[in-house]
Amino acid sequence: MPRPTAAQLVYGSCTVIFSTLAMLLLSQTSSRLGVSVIALSALALGLLVAMTVPLPKARTTGAPARTPVASAEPAPQEQPVSTAL
Repeated sequence: MPRPTAAQLVYGSCTVIFSTLAMLLLSQTSSRLGVSVIALSALALGLLVAMTVPLPKARTTGAPARTPVASAEPAPQEQPVSTAL
């Protein structure tokens, strides 16, 4: 199983925090059972969000390497310095 990326950790954590806060404020519950149900559902929602964040595409090792593009202009040539007076 691959390790979670930083984006997955951030999205999941923010989802848990904000969904817990929103559900507690909207339900106005004060019982332990209600708070624990909300906390567990927020954790499940955060896990779902973290697992559905798209993973970065892996680079293929069989792809040919890019060659650097040559400059369109030729390199400037040095001019001989005249020392005659």
